[in-house]
Amino acid sequence: MPRLADPDPNAIPDDVRDVLSALPPDPMVKMLTHSIGTVQLFIQLARAQFASLELPARSRELVILTVAEYTDCEFVAAQHRPMSEAAGVDRAIREIISSRDTDSPDLSAYDRTLIRFAAEVVRSPRVPDDLFGQVRQILSEREIVEVLQVIGYYWSFGRVATVLNVDVTTVYGDEPLLTADTERAD
Repeated sequence: MPRLADPDPNAIPDDVRDVLSALPPDPMVKMLTHSIGTVQLFIQLARAQFASLELPARSRELVILTVAEYTDCEFVAAQHRPMSEAAGVDRAIREIISSRDTDSPDLSAYDRTLIRFAAEVVRSPRVPDDLFGQVRQILSEREIVEVLQVIGYYWSFGRVATVLNVDVTTVYGDEPLLTADTERAD
């Protein structure tokens, strides 16, 4: 059961209500709406994770699933399993991530490095130089920063879900709300 009640819809300003009305109903968005000043920014950042990164979608999903695993966030994991499958992450790799076997020989060198990096960032404020060196071999500087931003976003998202006990009521695919096509012009 969620630790906070849904926000009072009458307390939501019209501009925020307009943004939220364009989204499918979602318990997480409702929970985030308690912070009127940041909910729109949080949604815009979510859109950017899907529409503005150089990082390939498959890599993004590997990172998100790893963050979900290492933050013990079933909400994010449930939401991203179908998205990751659509992005080309097969079931065997999802199971490896779920088992936290970051050194699995069944992972490609690229996947192993990316998953190990994401897991280490969640676990620790620093990553070992050798791991960072491996990441530099597979990602551009822009992609490294994007991976860190994806990790930070989903760590935060996951903590809202876990600390506030947000129920997983609907599992989405790669919904239109996360594409550039649905962004409002400001």
